[in-house]
Formats: sequence, C-alpha cells, structure tokens
Amino acid sequence: MIEWTDTPQQASFRRTVREFIRDRFPAAYTPDRTTEFSLEPEDAPGYNWAADRRSADPVRRAAAQQWAEALAQQGWIAPHWPREYGGAGLGVLDEFILHEELMRAGAPTVNGIGAFLLGPTLLVHGTTEQRRAHLPAISSGKIAWAQGFSEPDAGSDLAGLRTRAERRGDHYVIHGQKIWTSLAQHADWLFALVRTDPDAPKHRGLTFLMIDLAAPGVTVRPIVDMRGAAPFAEVFFDGARTPLANRVGEENRGWYVAMSTLEFERSGIGSTVRYERVLARLIDYLRSDEASRFRRRDWRSTVRLEVARRYVETRVLRSLARYNAALQAAGQPSACAASINQLFSAELHQRLARTGADAFGAYASLWRRDGAPLEADFTHECFDAVAHTFLAGSSEIQRNVIATHGLGLPRS
Repeated sequence: MIEWTDTPQQASFRRTVREFIRDRFPAAYTPDRTTEFSLEPEDAPGYNWAADRRSADPVRRAAAQQWAEALAQQGWIAPHWPREYGGAGLGVLDEFILHEELMRAGAPTVNGIGAFLLGPTLLVHGTTEQRRAHLPAISSGKIAWAQGFSEPDAGSDLAGLRTRAERRGDHYVIHGQKIWTSLAQHADWLFALVRTDPDAPKHRGLTFLMIDLAAPGVTVRPIVDMRGAAPFAEVFFDGARTPLANRVGEENRGWYVAMSTLEFERSGIGSTVRYERVLARLIDYLRSDEASRFRRRDWRSTVRLEVARRYVETRVLRSLARYNAALQAAGQPSACAASINQLFSAELHQRLARTGADAFGAYASLWRRDGAPLEADFTHECFDAVAHTFLAGSSEIQRNVIATHGLGLPRS
C-alpha cells in the first residue's frame, strides 16, 4: 500500500529541511534571470550551480560555494549515499522530501550529474579505490561531472557510438567526439561510454571510463541553442589518455554499467513542484489588474479550460513521482514506472508552456523580459521545453520501454 501523506517522522524531517533552507541559504545567492541556464525541469529557475561556482561575479561565485558547503555539512548534496562517502544515508522517501522542499523554496541542488548518476554507479560497479577517490569530492561540492554518452550519430541509438579507446600499457588512449554533453564546459570530469572492441556486436565491446576534462587531448566547445544559451557542449578526444584505474566495471562490458547509470534518474518530484509553481503564478497573474494589458480578451473561454487541464495533469505527475519513489523505497525499482514519469513530465512541460503562451496571444512573441507579461517566462519556456522530449531518452524510446517492460509487448 502506498501512503501519500507524511508519517510523523517525515513531517518532522520536512520541517527540519524548511528551517535549514530558511537559515542557511545565502541571501546573496539570488536568481539570475538574464541568463538561460535551465537544462532539466528539476533545475531551479535562475540558477545553475555548476556554472555559478565559476561565475565571473565574485559574489555569485562565493554564494554558490557557500550553499554547497552548507548542504555538504548535512550530507545533502548526495543524501542517499552512505555517510562514509559524504552522504546522509537517507531513505528514498526522505530524499524525496528534501528535493521537494528545495524546489518549493526555489533553491538549487548541487552537483546533479555527479551526485545522481555517477555516484550511484560507482556504489554499484566501482572499486573501493574509485569510491574513495571520487565520491567525497562530489559530495563536498569540490568536483563537478558531466555525462559523455551521446555522439553525432549515436543519440537514441546509444550502442551505435564510435568514440574509440585503445588500451596502451596502463592507460586508454581515446579518439572521437561526444555531443549534447550537458554543462561540460563547467565540469571538471566526464564519465563516458567508448568502444574498445570495434569487431564486437554494437552492444558489446563498450567500456565505461572516467576522464579528466583538463587532460591533454580533450577539447570542450559549448553549443549555443536556439535561445542563445549554451547548456550543452561537444567534447573532442584527440589522443586523450585516462588510466586503467578509471575504468568502471570490466572492459567491453560498459553497456551494462551504462544501463545502470540510466536507471538512476530522479523521482520527478522536482519537475512536479516546478510545474505547480509555474501554473500557480500564471493563474494569479491572469486574475490581476496588470494582466489586463496582455491577456487575450477571450481568455476566460479559451484558456481557463486548458489551465484546469494542466492543473489536473500536475496532480497526476505528483502521484506518478510519489509512486516511483515508493517503488524504490520498497526495493522494487521499475524501468517502466520511470519511463512513464519521464514521458508524462516532458510532454506536460510542453503543454504547460503552450498554455501560458496562448494566454497572452501576440504578446507571447515578446522575448525580452522587460515589459513583457510575466517577464516573458512562458515565451522562454516554449523554447526550453522543446528539448525535454528527447533529454534522458526520447519519447519514442520511453514508449518502447513502457510497451516492452510494462505491457509485455513484443519488440517487433
């Protein structure tokens, strides 16, 4: 049986988190709405810790580091990790509450890719030496990671990748290219899937490596998207070297390690809270006198029904996120449940963005924030939401997982 309400212990923990954010979030760490940072629905609008920690603004840079230190003291950068590696040993539902309250307060998480993807992978597949070398640096906010999976001809078909690594002595020598690498220009290290046996079937002969982005032979080039932002980068390897000690799992068995990594997705509570906040802001604004300049004259007859639908859908998404967390807490992780969550969330993001833009008619074409309705948030959301039906696996891939793993349908 899945319980949607907090237990007394969970309610107490929720109060603790709220008090911590109130007391410890740096006052100088304010949203930067002039820069498009958002990558995932879970990102707090106006923030990106990986970029902020290297900001040219010394105040912002110091505030980002102060926030990381505050979270690290609690073990809350990687709350589900064991304490010996800098985590807090939280259970799934307490972690769910922590992230819910961070998003509700509009506070950014720290070290997302390292904490949520690489760390759990090392806890399952890494050696003791690898865990000791890398996990404390992630959980303390000292090192940020990027994920190097996609390539120009290997996106949804990840097994088609061609970046190759040749073993020479006690190192791998790497040649090739990764693309759509989230925030690589702000990261220190990259974990990547590379081909080590070109003669093996494409799902085999792959190896999972950790690579220092400052190593000779590594070039990182930001990719500017249609918003004018650069949330992604392409990474080139021209004879880059990484020690054998940085291989995770067995050589030529990296596909199985990577599949574990892709299972460590967030529950989806971050996107739920973000959508709820965005929708509530839209409703309040449409009811205000200020909105009378911008809202469509027929908004009550055309937009209200769509707003109501989005409200119901955000409640459905909350239930999906809670269900997914409950499965994990019970030791029953489900690829199907995670795919349903990802698919529903990504498509809801696009519907919500369109609903907000529709409310303002021609004024939704305003890109500059000054003087635009709701600071042009929904105009920017329309652009931002485009990518979310292929980030973390395209909608087609998610539907295939649901069909085969959830409904038991044949693959062909």
